[in-house]
Amino acid sequence: MNVKEKIIEKILAFCALVTVFTTIGIILILAIEAVGFFSQVSIVEFLTSTKWTPLFTQKSYGILPLLSGTFLTTVIAISVALPVGLTIAIYLNEYASKRFRQILKPLLEILAVVPTVVYGFFALMIVTPFLKTFIPELSGFNALSPGIVMGIMIIPFVSSLSEDALSSVPNSLRQASFGMGSTKFQTAFRVMVPAASSGIVVSAILAVSRAIGETMIVAIAAGQQPRFGFDPTVPIETITAYIVQVSMGDVPHGSLAYKTIFAAGITLFIFTFILNNISYWIKERYQEEYE
Repeated sequence: MNVKEKIIEKILAFCALVTVFTTIGIILILAIEAVGFFSQVSIVEFLTSTKWTPLFTQKSYGILPLLSGTFLTTVIAISVALPVGLTIAIYLNEYASKRFRQILKPLLEILAVVPTVVYGFFALMIVTPFLKTFIPELSGFNALSPGIVMGIMIIPFVSSLSEDALSSVPNSLRQASFGMGSTKFQTAFRVMVPAASSGIVVSAILAVSRAIGETMIVAIAAGQQPRFGFDPTVPIETITAYIVQVSMGDVPHGSLAYKTIFAAGITLFIFTFILNNISYWIKERYQEEYE
């Protein structure tokens, strides 16, 4: 190995270590601050109480309202993104011409680079008034419109990764299906999609993780009212929106109210960590079945 290759190897190793130590640093900061929070607040109350009012006079520290708000907007988003994104991926891979695919795929990916604050105002000023024509009781701030807009935002994650997964399926499977007399529709949904299921699952998990971590859309259009429940027509608050609210600077640094953002942050981290491990397990299982 010459000197040039050794230098490149060291640089690559350094870059890998930077990501590892950055992750460790984030975990340590969250853990240390969260320990300070839980030394003053019962973890049982934190996990079971349905009231979250750390900034009010009558304080309560139950994380369930923030979790329910995060869960609600994420479910709405993935309910929009998964069927639409998967349909687009199947169309691009099985029906669209090569020229049309080269044009449409980059256009779809533009959705992923639009600033999320723009999506937030779109949800508040366009989608919510539009939905009110069909749902008169819909509040000005609600979970439905930001959930739908989040779904639109993450469509490229689902469509692009799912299309890549479908493209990686050996063409022999498609030809074998046609040889058995299957139509293009039957081949797409009964052969190609099951064969690419591991990649599709990964795209769905990535989209869910993106929706869970979204901040500006829910901060602008969902309201800031921590409410335990699953009614999409009323204002809610997510974990990320609460962290933004406290980080605005109105809460004294080092106070118990300030430390709530670290407790909420580590909850979000643990939830995402579990979700990613589930996706990894599912991917490995599907790969074993199709090997």
